[in-house]
Amino acid sequence: MAEAVVSIVSRRIGEFTIQEAKFLYGVNDQVRLAQTELRLMQGFLKDADIRQREEERVRIWVAEIRDAAYDLEDVIERFVLKVACKRSGAGFNYVLRRFACVLKEGVYLYKIGSDIKSITTKISNLRLSAQTYNIREIRETGDAISLPFYQRQQQLRRTYSHVTGDNVVGLEKDAEELIMHLVNDESCHRVVSIWGMGGLGKTTLAKQVYHHKIVRRHFDCSAWICISQRCKVREVWEGILVKLISPTNEQRAEIEKMKDDEIAKKLYIFQQESRCLVVLDDIWSIHTWDSLKAAFPLNEETKSRMLLTTRNKEVALHSDRNGFLHQPRALDDDESWELFEKLAITGRNRTQSQIYSEMEKLGKRMLQRCGGLPLAITVLAGLLARKDTVNEWETVLRNVDVFISRGKGHEKEYAGVSWVMELSYDDLPYHLKPCFLYLGNYPEDSEINVKTLTQLWIAEGFISSANQREGSVETMEEVAYNWLSELVQRCVVQVGEQGTIRDTKSCRLHDLVRDMCLLKAEEEHFLQILNLHFPCCMEITKAKPIGEVRRLAVHVDGNVDKWVPHDGVNRPLRSLSYFGPKHGRPRSKRLIDFIFKDFKLLRVLRLDRTDREVELPSDIGKMVHLRYLSIRYSTIKRLPSSVANLTCLQTLDFRASVIRMSPNVTWNMKQLRHLYFSNFQYSFGKQQLSALANLQTLHISGDDFDWNNLTYLTSLRRLALNLSSPLKHVEQALKSTSSILNCVQSLAVDNWSLGCADAMQIVLSCRQLYKLSVSVLILELPKDPQYYPNLTKLNLWRCDFKDDQMAILEKLPNLTKFTFHEVVFEKNTKSLVCSKGGFCRLQVLSLGWSNVDDWKVEQGAMPNLCELSINCWTQLRRLPEELRYITTLRKLKITGMRRTDCSRLQQGGEDYYKVQHVRSLAFENIYDGEADIPAPWTVCKLNPNMVAATSLGIVLDYWFGSNL
Repeated sequence: MAEAVVSIVSRRIGEFTIQEAKFLYGVNDQVRLAQTELRLMQGFLKDADIRQREEERVRIWVAEIRDAAYDLEDVIERFVLKVACKRSGAGFNYVLRRFACVLKEGVYLYKIGSDIKSITTKISNLRLSAQTYNIREIRETGDAISLPFYQRQQQLRRTYSHVTGDNVVGLEKDAEELIMHLVNDESCHRVVSIWGMGGLGKTTLAKQVYHHKIVRRHFDCSAWICISQRCKVREVWEGILVKLISPTNEQRAEIEKMKDDEIAKKLYIFQQESRCLVVLDDIWSIHTWDSLKAAFPLNEETKSRMLLTTRNKEVALHSDRNGFLHQPRALDDDESWELFEKLAITGRNRTQSQIYSEMEKLGKRMLQRCGGLPLAITVLAGLLARKDTVNEWETVLRNVDVFISRGKGHEKEYAGVSWVMELSYDDLPYHLKPCFLYLGNYPEDSEINVKTLTQLWIAEGFISSANQREGSVETMEEVAYNWLSELVQRCVVQVGEQGTIRDTKSCRLHDLVRDMCLLKAEEEHFLQILNLHFPCCMEITKAKPIGEVRRLAVHVDGNVDKWVPHDGVNRPLRSLSYFGPKHGRPRSKRLIDFIFKDFKLLRVLRLDRTDREVELPSDIGKMVHLRYLSIRYSTIKRLPSSVANLTCLQTLDFRASVIRMSPNVTWNMKQLRHLYFSNFQYSFGKQQLSALANLQTLHISGDDFDWNNLTYLTSLRRLALNLSSPLKHVEQALKSTSSILNCVQSLAVDNWSLGCADAMQIVLSCRQLYKLSVSVLILELPKDPQYYPNLTKLNLWRCDFKDDQMAILEKLPNLTKFTFHEVVFEKNTKSLVCSKGGFCRLQVLSLGWSNVDDWKVEQGAMPNLCELSINCWTQLRRLPEELRYITTLRKLKITGMRRTDCSRLQQGGEDYYKVQHVRSLAFENIYDGEADIPAPWTVCKLNPNMVAATSLGIVLDYWFGSNL
């Protein structure tokens, strides 16, 4: 991790010498020398990062380098802050101030030069002292050296095919599926791969397959090899060959004399001629596979097969593009208890009903912390198996997280889950480690919005233009998304909601992975969490100093003002995030002034859901390093003109905030990439956007918006407009901006309150859309379905529908997600019809209130539908008969319907046969009588995510903003 810190600081310094050269005039040489020393240090940190867990003196050495890098960054950024603040101003008064400050700036220059020189000398001395600690320089392409730590680690991780467990739960169907692919001689799958996070049971599943009688009968011979992170190719090849051919002593002696290529060839030919099964357990990297693959006939006609287990999906895909890939699922509640009960509850306790009942209650509470992870369940059960009293079980419950993490004896041993999870962290490339640790900011069980996360990574400096591949046109956001995808493939991050343009819209951390993440973040002094949800935590945090932490996340439910430190100013904090309650707003009267007074070096500030009637101070203009500013879902009275000084801003998010905004505050924000304003209570028309060539996202109220601004936004890809009055000269403006609008990929337009056609003109001007969200009085899309060839996601809300519109929509060639809510059909329309062959690629369908009382689905419609939700469509009494033929349907959710209508769909009901094939069937907010049924315009109150909505802006953001 220290390597990542040094790399990021070195890159930032390089950016300063280019972008802020005017502020660093006079100390450029010192800055460049310091940057050179940091770069020279990086090679040594690869080795040191590996060894610091085992050697205390190396850990201290690494910490000193990390702190020196941070000190260097602080010195430079504080100097830039001082000079920038001194030079802000205009006119005669500015000239007088500048004349008075010339001598002071000379003093500043001398001091910063001296400070930089001192820190550079320290870094240089630390680099030279590496030999004292026997730390070697490791280049990017070089092999890591052999260390006792890794030798121990390899022994602890080694698996043996003959060691099998009797306590296996929930793997029967998985094993059957894998066996089917392995023993099918006609299959194109030469490689069958099992991938998933550490502790998910990959090796256990592989052993069940390896020892299965069908597999044993099918293959002539088999070999099981556990691959270490420091794989020695010859040893692996030799080990496989010996197990396959069972050589005599003479043959062994011959094998030992063979060259590497001779062994590879012999192994290759033997697998061609025989029916072999080779298991490579726990293979970590593509590089390891590439070094081994020469010995396996993957591209030849052969009856031999390979079975791999890995934590990295990319390894599995790379090994055989035609291979079969299987990801084991976590255990459900019943399976978790079955496994736990086998291991934890002794025969004596089973016969004592009172003790068994108490242990069952306690055990099921503890299992909630395991998240269905077999390793965690096994560790917990192993601890409790030696504890026969209820009191002992209650003690474990009070400290369950520590026991699961550390294993036996409440000590940090290799038997715990934490060690297994840390292997995945250690294997991350250095550039991914800060990205992973940053996820610790979020509260437990959070669904993390990927778009926001990537913006934060960029603002923090984890990703910059230097990470874009040479000659590539990919944006930094696309680089960030690719990095997130790699974290998902390495099984340290889980996918939440699926997106359309990209695969992942939200992500999350498994509870045990998050525990490991926070542990590492604390060890690396990367992040500090203040949890103010409970009064006891509140008292603790008042006495706990922030220290030299760079990032602070505050999780709060109530009065934030109870935590506002008074000691010291100019802290080195670079990121401050407040995570308030989902419903309501924390009181924070003193908080705003405190932040803008004390934290001048912030790069990221997230202050959502603050108190009412907050007025931002003019001091906000002094936070010249700010890259990300979000004061979302707040009541901000005024946005001061000094905001225009924030020329480094990349993301400015004031969605659903009530703001009086000074003219032209954004005109000089040339690095701005994402701009969110969405409320009817202010005018955006006086903002000039001509300098914002990097702007990708624009989310505004467009009543007075000057459409000529769009002609300058050559990078615009996402546009959201809330219109409450007719646009001026819209036809002429659309002609001049046609080339810009044709590049927009995501569009959201709300024009429901107007009877004008402005909204539809805008919609029809954007033909390359992937996502479209519309709320208009009359919807009339082009009859040609190829008009929107790329459209994958469509949200319609509060639209008046003509007869032929559904027939047009169902022919859209690539539509995969369709939300249809509060749509009113013409009077002569009696039913909603989905025709045979219609919606051929649709996977997710959400139907809300409509004035029709019948829904017809012809057989053959929606052949790929996976998820269906019906919300408050109270006129709909019965689901279509043809739903039973949609075998792909896996999830059905019904919200805000009559109890009598829902009971017919439950087991035993007369319509249950229509949905009995659906795995997940859920009913929410069910109503008993007609009087309880809400009117369609109050539908937002039914959704728990909407309870906090206090303005129309928030409601609109719920429907449209999340789709941008």
